[in-house]
This record gives sequence, C-alpha cells and structure tokens, in this order.
Amino acid sequence: MKQLSAEDLKQLCSELREYIIECCSENPGHIGSSLGAVEIAVALHKVFDTPTDKIVWDVGHQAYAHKIITGRRESFKLNRKYHGISGFPKRSESEYDCFGTGHSSTSISAALGIAVAAELQQKKEHVIAVIGDGAMTGGLAFEGLNNAGSLKTDLLVILNDNQISIDTNTGALHNYLIKVATSVRYNKLKKNVWDRLGASRIRRFIQKNVKNLKRSLIKTSEQGSFFDSLGFRYFGPIDGNDINQLVTTLSRLKHIPGPKLLHVITIKGKGYKPAEDNQTIWHAPGTFDLKTGKRTSKKATEISKFQDVFGQTLLDLARINDKIVGITPAMATGCSMNIMMAQMPERTFDVGIAEQHAVTFSAGLAAEGLLPFCNIYSSFSQRAYDNMIHDVALQKLKIVLCLDRGGLVGEDGATHHGSFDLACFRAVPDICIAAPLNELELRNMMYSASLPKYGPTIIRYPRGNGNGTKWKDVKFAEIELGKGTKLHEGQGIALLSIGAIGNKGTEAVIMAEKDGISVLHYDMRFLKPLDTDILKEVCSKVHTIITLEDGTIIGGLHSAVSEYVADNNVNCKVIGLGIPDKFVEQGTPSELYSECGYNTDDIYNVIVENNN
Repeated sequence: MKQLSAEDLKQLCSELREYIIECCSENPGHIGSSLGAVEIAVALHKVFDTPTDKIVWDVGHQAYAHKIITGRRESFKLNRKYHGISGFPKRSESEYDCFGTGHSSTSISAALGIAVAAELQQKKEHVIAVIGDGAMTGGLAFEGLNNAGSLKTDLLVILNDNQISIDTNTGALHNYLIKVATSVRYNKLKKNVWDRLGASRIRRFIQKNVKNLKRSLIKTSEQGSFFDSLGFRYFGPIDGNDINQLVTTLSRLKHIPGPKLLHVITIKGKGYKPAEDNQTIWHAPGTFDLKTGKRTSKKATEISKFQDVFGQTLLDLARINDKIVGITPAMATGCSMNIMMAQMPERTFDVGIAEQHAVTFSAGLAAEGLLPFCNIYSSFSQRAYDNMIHDVALQKLKIVLCLDRGGLVGEDGATHHGSFDLACFRAVPDICIAAPLNELELRNMMYSASLPKYGPTIIRYPRGNGNGTKWKDVKFAEIELGKGTKLHEGQGIALLSIGAIGNKGTEAVIMAEKDGISVLHYDMRFLKPLDTDILKEVCSKVHTIITLEDGTIIGGLHSAVSEYVADNNVNCKVIGLGIPDKFVEQGTPSELYSECGYNTDDIYNVIVENNN
C-alpha cells in the first residue's frame, strides 16, 4: 500500500467495497458504516506506520476494510461466524487491532491512554481514534475529549460524520484554507511566532482575531469553537470519501503536535445504491441479492418478534394511559419504539447513544408523575448500572426498564450478549425483575408493570422470534407480582426456568416424558421478588432441582435458588444451566446454547442423568 499511486488507491477502495458487498450478501454483517469508511481505512494505513502507529476504531462497525487490509481477507468470509473472526476489532485476533471495541464512544479515552503510555515510555508512535458521529453523543467521548485537551497529548481524532451531505463549506476557498492550516511550513512558522510572543496579552489578542477570521471564512464556528474550547485544533469538514484529499490531509496532520480533530463527511453505504438509499435498514440488512439488492433473509412472518410485541404494546398502553412516555438511546427501530413514535412523537424521546442519560432522564420524568418505559439493549444497559441504583431504585422512582437482546444474541458476540443483566440487577434493592416466557407474557408484564402495585421494574427479553403465542388484540391480564406459573406436573426432578429459554425446557420435559421420566416444570417469571411458594412446593417433592436461564449462572436464578435451599437446610441437589463463567464468542444462538450446555438436548441429558 505504501507504494500505491493515487489512482491505485482509488482502485483499491473500489475493490475493497466490492469484496465487502460480496461477502456480506451471503454472510450478514454491519455493511453500511463499513462501506462509508473504506477511504478512511485505506488512507490511515497508507499514511501511518501500523501496527507501530495505533488506530482505535469506535464501535467497530466501520472496520471491515481495516480487517481486510490487515491480513484477514480470507478469514473475512467467516466474519461473525462460529469459530470465525469477530465482527469487531479484537486484540487477540490481530496486532493491528490495538484495542477491542463493540460498545460506542470508547475510542477517544482508549486512544488517549495509549498515547500517554507511549509518551511515558518514550515511544515514537502516532495514535488515531476514529469515532462515528453517533458515538460522539456518548458521554464517555466528551470525557475523553476534555481530558485529552487538558493534557495536550499528541492525539488525532477523526470524526466520521455519515449523517449529512457535504455542504457549501467544502468549496475551493475552504479546501485551500484546510490545505494551509495543515501545512508543515505554516505550523512551524505559527509555532515560532507564538513562542516568541510568549504568554502575552498581544499573543492572546492576535490568536483570538485569527480564529475569528478563519471561522468567518470557512464557516466552522459551531464545530470549531466547540472543539477549540476542549483544547483541540479543529480541521474540516472534508470529503471522507475522497481518498486523495484524505491522504494529503492526514500526511500534513501527522506532523502537527497536540490534540487535533479532523471532521470528515462520508456517505453511509457508499458505493452500493440500496445501502445509500435506505441507510437505517442497511446498517445490518441480513443476506441480500448482490445484483438487485433485494434482501433475502428468511422471515418467520407467522411468528412475532418480541420487539414487535414491545412496540405495539407500548402504543396500546399509551393510548389508555396518558402518563406513559417512551425513551430509547438511539435504538428506536431496533427495539420497535418507532411504532409509538409514528403515532405519538411528542411522547417518545430518542436521546442518542447515551444510556446513562436515558435512565436518569427517565427518572426525572418519573419524579414529576409520568410513567417512562425506557428501552435499552441489555449489554448496553451495563453503562447505566449506577443510574438504576442511585437515580431510580434509591429514590423509588417508577420507571419500566425494558432490556432488549437479553441472553446470547448470536453473531455480534461477546460485546453484545446480554449475559449479566439478571445477575447484576438482582443485587439492587426495590427493583422488580421479570422475564417473559412468550409474547403474551411480555404484553401482560408490560401492562402489569404500569399498575400501581409495581414499583421500578425491569422486563428482560431476548432478540427475535417468540414461540407463536397469540398476543395481538388480546385483552390485558394482570400478572401477580412475584408469582410464577406451573407448566408441567411431575415429581422427583424439577425444572425451574426464567424467560423465553424455558421453551427449550418445555421441549426437553416432553422428550423426558416420552421416556417415562416425570419432571415438574415451573416458569418462574420473576427473579425478584422470587416466588418462595413455588420453592417450598418444589423442595418438598423432588430430590433434584435444575435451574435454566439464558444468563450467567453466577448471580442469577441458579444463585437465588441455591441460596434458598441453603438457607432453609433443604436436602436437595441444585444444578444450574446457563451461561458459564466465561465470555462467549460469536455464533448462531443454537450453536452457542450447545456450547454453553443448555440447548434442548443438553437439558434433556441432564434430566436423564439425574433420574434416580
């Protein structure tokens, strides 16, 4: 790449795009952002000496070209596959992935740490953080910017802005001024002038007027003044899909010391018309026909997704309760809150990628008598743990926190599995934690949580399809707080499940029954408060209890049942099925259930082994 001409670089970008589109048509992934960031990846590896120089990719949705360039062209065919490469940068995967990512807004803080470490160890290396404009709304990004600006560390932040088109400030005068501002000779002269003036009043006067003149000429007052205030030198915006302009600009910025931010405008889905025309769907579209762009992912139209149930039920509840409002941190379509947004935009709030703010904002709404339904993907809710403790539970403010994507989510892997929610929130006082077995239970749990008997409530459910239980237009029914329900009568062995994974438990129980093995099966529904009446009955009837949860065994249902058995001196064996004490990588949910030992056959085998 170092030897490639300007025309060769354009050809490389074109070939990378074609390869990403070809691979993702058969093996789904985050195609839109990566297509838009091809030139950024190529330019960075052209200009900088990686892996000595470090590139930190925020989130990782943008990093497909980076992966292909850095020796993973063939393995990219197994991107996000079981035992394949991760869909995100991963330190153990390549020396070119200097920092693992998957959650947003981490790049600036991580890059700053890497840059400061290099300074302290007297290493000569450049550090670059590439952050998408969506990730810039995360509070951690601002904390990193603020710290970097105060430390004056040599750091380059690239703001990849793919949400707006290139506007008038990218004309000839603007481009000329960018060229001058990044010139090595200009910056050397500028440094000499400032050094001679020292910290004098006349220096401050000249600096102020130079900045004002620049802003008036290139119209960067909003962006420039903001980043200036944080101690960064702002450059841009420039066309992030123009490889030659990127290479020229980065080559100049490479020699400018201190914190710098380059604002680039890119087109999400660049180079593939269907992706450019519908950027939301083509963020991660599933499989598609390469020539026509028609999406070909299989759809189980007869079975509703839990997300559909949430979205429609929220709207139904809002129609009968004018206190209900909806809050989501940039996941309106993914969680289906867009259904209510279309009908009641004044009562729905997309707060951007800001999970902590989403929860505390919801608490503020609740403090004034409203009933917020806040929907956050389970793995992202980890960021709002303190907010749930301090701003919600401690003050007994009633919000309904709906945790989407609970449990093993599949191909997005370890950074996105909702493994820890049941365990971590169980320790918090005054919070109800519920998980529905099917679509109708989710609908009724949402209704029940809106009733006065319930306080702050967490409802946790998985990604994707339910089991086909009828729920649409079904009359709401209250679920008694903290009460489970019996699914199958039996004796000797009891299966206690929580959440939709209980459907696999039902399959295993039916298999065992055909073999003459009787299993008592309960859908616990609630992790907190725990149904102790069920536990009393179970402990009096069986010699073995098997707990089943799509979450970490440590701290979840298994721990809760084991604690009850130990506290009450019950002579009963407790076996836990769920996510073991390890980080689980990517694969289909079925593959991962088997790896963790709680697919249908695994549950059946445990039942058979303990049938004494």
